[in-house]
Amino acid sequence: MKPPVPDARAAPGPAPAGGVFNVDRTNSLNQTLRKVTGLLGVGRILGRKDSNGEASTSDRGAEDCSPTDSGGPSLTESKSFASDASDGNGEPCVASPSYPFDTSSRGIGSENSRLPGGRATDAARVARFKKILAAQSVDVDALRELAWSGVPPFLRPTVWRLLLGYASPNADRRDAALARKRQEYMDCVPQYYDIPDADRTEDEIVMLHQIGVDAPRTLPEVPFFQEPVIQTTLKRILYIWAIRHPASGYVQGINDLATPFIVVFLSEYLEGDIDMWDLSKLSPGIISKVEADSFGCLSKLLDGIQDHYTFAQPGIQRLVFRFKELVRRIDEPVAKHLEQEGLEFLQFSFRWLNCLLIREIPFQLVGRLWDTWLAEADNFPEYLVYVCASFLLTWSDQLQQLDFQEMILFLQTIPTKNWTHQELEMVLSRAFMWRVMFDRSPSHLNSG
Repeated sequence: MKPPVPDARAAPGPAPAGGVFNVDRTNSLNQTLRKVTGLLGVGRILGRKDSNGEASTSDRGAEDCSPTDSGGPSLTESKSFASDASDGNGEPCVASPSYPFDTSSRGIGSENSRLPGGRATDAARVARFKKILAAQSVDVDALRELAWSGVPPFLRPTVWRLLLGYASPNADRRDAALARKRQEYMDCVPQYYDIPDADRTEDEIVMLHQIGVDAPRTLPEVPFFQEPVIQTTLKRILYIWAIRHPASGYVQGINDLATPFIVVFLSEYLEGDIDMWDLSKLSPGIISKVEADSFGCLSKLLDGIQDHYTFAQPGIQRLVFRFKELVRRIDEPVAKHLEQEGLEFLQFSFRWLNCLLIREIPFQLVGRLWDTWLAEADNFPEYLVYVCASFLLTWSDQLQQLDFQEMILFLQTIPTKNWTHQELEMVLSRAFMWRVMFDRSPSHLNSG
């Protein structure tokens, strides 16, 4: 059964600062929605393929595809952001900086705060999250499907651990397994990090120095990361990961990838604005747990994309090629303009792919973005390309008016400072639609 067609007649909310999403582009998107609806059969569970490599599907009835109760990224749910991201007057909600990743104020473990993004704290969805997480053995596929469209912040630490396979789905074994993994990490600190340089190789000394240079540069717009205890935590995570993964070692950009985990796992113990967090209130034992969990989850994430960070970074080069080809298929005028101006995709997209777009959007939106990244599982690199294409083509009209130098400057400082969940959901939803379309016609991505 096909999901219901979104109402293309609904008046879009006012354009955000800068006029990025104008009425014409919204109408164009609605036209695309109507076309794409015809391509969709039943809702897909993203991040999984069957043994034949085909996208797996769900056999739920139409009632489970409704915007208020959908568990996965159906077309209807992915496109419901226009209403979810607005207040009762139809005005778009502005993301509050009072808490990193989504919410203005909350108590530890509170589910009553309303996110600017809306859907993550919809009462029905929260209830479904709780039901899945309360099971003796968590159905990770069901959790993945539900998490794709956003995770309530108070559940995000638990959900992320499960999605990455760092925590056991079995409730009886979970705490003991986590305690063992945390201790294994803490045993690595005196073994690898707290040693004199005389006991390190020359390469290890160079690597440790580079980490020491990069750590203070990590997200300089978020003062929290300059806290001494956070700097030490970040350096140890990066160095120990690099020592244990000699095929890649430390690569610039991995420092950015550790930051969402540190913040999410600290949020289990601290509340309010990240700039007001008082780390002195936390015991060394809690800091150690946060550090160990951040290391473990970062390791799980990088295990799936390690060729992005090995010599010559072949994984990223492969994604850049696919990114370029996808843009050519979707918006040929933009692709031709970039080519005529001599702008190579690698010149601007390397950072996007290397840092998974962390540097391109406000930090308070990163948690929502990473809910989808982690829910994608094995298909994450593929979906990353579609999101990058959607992100780039947000400014299709503007880019075609710029010359080479202007494009370089624009793409290095993309105007997303005032973005809210509405703009991010637009990017993710458009990427989802394009992937569905090209999944049905894979030959369209063949060059030639």
